[in-house]
Amino acid sequence: MLKQIILLVSLTFGAVFSTNVFADTISPLPLKQRAEVVDELLQQRVQKLLPELMRKADIDMWVLISREYNEDPVLKTFLPSDWLSARRRTILLIHDPGEDKNLETLAIARYDVGEVFKSAWNPEQQPDQWKRLAQIIAERNPASIAINQSKDFAQADGITATDKELFMAALPDNLDSKIVSAEPLAVSWLEKRIEAELPYYRDAVKLAHQIIAEGFSDKVIAVGETTTEDLQWWFRERAAQENLPVWFHPSVSVQRINDPQPGHPRSTGVTIQRGDLLHVDFGITYLRLNTDTQQHAYVLQEDESNAPDTLKQALANANQLQDILTAQFEETRSGNEILLAALEQAKDKGLEPMIYTHPIGYYGHGSGPTIGMWDKQHAIPGGGEYPLFSNTAYSIELNNKTTFEDKTITIMLEEDAFFDGDGVSYLNGRQQSFHLID
Repeated sequence: MLKQIILLVSLTFGAVFSTNVFADTISPLPLKQRAEVVDELLQQRVQKLLPELMRKADIDMWVLISREYNEDPVLKTFLPSDWLSARRRTILLIHDPGEDKNLETLAIARYDVGEVFKSAWNPEQQPDQWKRLAQIIAERNPASIAINQSKDFAQADGITATDKELFMAALPDNLDSKIVSAEPLAVSWLEKRIEAELPYYRDAVKLAHQIIAEGFSDKVIAVGETTTEDLQWWFRERAAQENLPVWFHPSVSVQRINDPQPGHPRSTGVTIQRGDLLHVDFGITYLRLNTDTQQHAYVLQEDESNAPDTLKQALANANQLQDILTAQFEETRSGNEILLAALEQAKDKGLEPMIYTHPIGYYGHGSGPTIGMWDKQHAIPGGGEYPLFSNTAYSIELNNKTTFEDKTITIMLEEDAFFDGDGVSYLNGRQQSFHLID
């Protein structure tokens, strides 16, 4: 089924990013087909990726525990497509019996959890769910038992205080010393992408790009009437029309180039006028994959057919900063090393950079190496010390200031990209020219 859907996607969907929303557009899959894709990708990830990750982290058993509506962020990624939450208390157990055997994937629950996790608890035989969990663990006697607790990565810190207390109380005393943090395994599970996911991730970014292109057009914007708030809610509504959840409320801001001092971009109570430089920050979720995009549009003056050369240069400078940053991506380098090297090189080139790039995937602000924060342009403990690994995705997020005459223009860009171990490629291109609004 997955190959058939990929073929359908490749035939129906275009592959080249265009700022013309009326050409080369795609449509998201119907919800039932989306569910089929999500479930098959999950099976492939568990079968092909998870054994490698567990052995690399030297973890024999992984236990994930959640109660309904208080889900562990990692456990949520293991749920089947038609489970919108955990049910009662959902306990998943993943056991690696050894390199010559397949993983055991069990649900200490009344029923199977999708096709991947098979029920291993009969309440009629053992009414106590915790005792059944302890029995399964003791029978396998793993060298390590990992639970999701982490100081540096919130998404890897999903076990609640109550669940941990009850879990530890249920374990035989001789197993207590085997408890370890699942942090390296949880983070790698969240950040690693498999090859089968990439066509769908490209489509997710393309969908986001074409919604931005439509919003940044005279189809939507009436100069002198449309406000930044109107446009924010248009992006929200447009995504909802396609059943594409947004993972944060879109923002739209204006730099008024005709002002003597354009100053900081403004987003509240601004009516869009000719000569304005618009900026959007917009992110959707599609097939459990998140996008995060920032782009710019220019509202033409009556006598203009293109953006002024000064703005084009400002955009080119920001593109140069993107190139400087992505050239620093090397496997096993820390986020801090990448950040500091890129900032130094950019400043040497005469740029005024800020870099705040982050992992993306199952979560918009994902787990993995932190490469700067907008308010922290220096080495960052914890996430900044985490190394870069291959087959991971990032939002290349940054800004650069360009001063011409007495005006300073800030170009804020964000594009989703994939690091394959050799280099960085944008999942659906990047903005290198302005959206133009007549």
